Amino acid sequence: MASLPTGYVPLIGRLWRRWRGELPELPAESWRQTRAAIPWAQRLDAERDLRWQHLTRIFLRQKTITPLAGLTLDDGQRLLLAALCCLPLLEYGKDGLRGWQQLLVYPGAFRVRYSYMDASGVLHEGDDDPIGEAWESGPLILSWADVQAELDEPDAGACVVVHEMAHKLDALDGLLDGAPPLPHRWRQEWARDFQRAYSDFCREVDKGVETAIDPYASEAPEEFFAVLSEYHFSAPAILQAEMPEIAAHLSRFYGAFPPN
Repeated sequence: MASLPTGYVPLIGRLWRRWRGELPELPAESWRQTRAAIPWAQRLDAERDLRWQHLTRIFLRQKTITPLAGLTLDDGQRLLLAALCCLPLLEYGKDGLRGWQQLLVYPGAFRVRYSYMDASGVLHEGDDDPIGEAWESGPLILSWADVQAELDEPDAGACVVVHEMAHKLDALDGLLDGAPPLPHRWRQEWARDFQRAYSDFCREVDKGVETAIDPYASEAPEEFFAVLSEYHFSAPAILQAEMPEIAAHLSRFYGAFPPN
């Protein structure tokens, strides 16, 4: 399981609650050790690191982090979660935090009951055990065990925090469609390239081809965007080899995160 280094200097949570009108300070040693625990951030330059710290401070002021089902989180673990949520926002900025207030954290995968009607009018109901969820205008939900496991294996193409933050960014324009709010021309290019890549990928999955990218990306355009966002951070070489046009869009959107 991933853990912060021995000697971690905890933040003083009670001070955060006093500073409602200003950004909480991040002690230098706390931030250094938090950054060291996140493999995808090791090659950030000083300017991007300062931007990341600023976004994390905004997150800690604006969001409530609530552990559930008997889980406890210390100040260092809360800082780690906040920093992970802000990593995909380095280029997009603080507007990427709009529209939701709470991060809910379970010890592991959690049980949800689903009910939806498909395009054919068929009602589907059942139970699922996801490791993360992002409601369009509600909380972001994570499994702490999976956050830790992915930090321990950072090159596996999986990052549940990035996946759910991608959904939050996607939903900023009111639609979960695989396209976050973008300037007009870029949005046109994004829609063209993503639709072509998504259609090609779905055809491969439907044929039973063993794909280098997780086949879950074929579930819907919004899942395609979220899954490929995970690969941008945790397996960029695979994404570049399989879908270079998509890799270019995501490098522009998230900033470059080369392999360690």
